[in-house]
Amino acid sequence: MKTQYIPEAPQRAEIDATQGAVLLEFGANWCGHCMAAQAPLQQAFAGNESVRHYKVEDGPGRPLGRSFRVKLWPTFIFLLDGEEKARVVRPLRADDLSVGFAQIDP
Repeated sequence: MKTQYIPEAPQRAEIDATQGAVLLEFGANWCGHCMAAQAPLQQAFAGNESVRHYKVEDGPGRPLGRSFRVKLWPTFIFLLDGEEKARVVRPLRADDLSVGFAQIDP
């Protein structure tokens, strides 16, 4: 599981072409809601280590976040073979995220 949001986001076409289970996490390193979501994410990620996790730094003018219409942080988008299957915004509990992981479990 990644710990820092990275400013170098992949291109949308690259994400759309992915195979398998992918988790896109949009947020910012300084975001309090994002920091609060890390413990539930770590709990929910247990047993889902095969899911590719992109921790994308988001903000105004960031094309990947805009293409997914991200409005609040953190936003977790669960994809299977490049198709969005679930979205969770500002989770407070691991169970909130487990629902998304269940949607992309092959």
